[in-house]
Amino acid sequence: MDLGLEGKYALVMGGSRGIGKAIALDLAREGV
Repeated sequence: MDLGLEGKYALVMGGSRGIGKAIALDLAREGV
């Protein structure tokens, strides 16, 4: 997935499980 977020910052609340974890992992793959 290419979101064009490389080099940006993101704050993911509830990133230890569920949808928050999935979002955090996807953002990490994007280089955020």
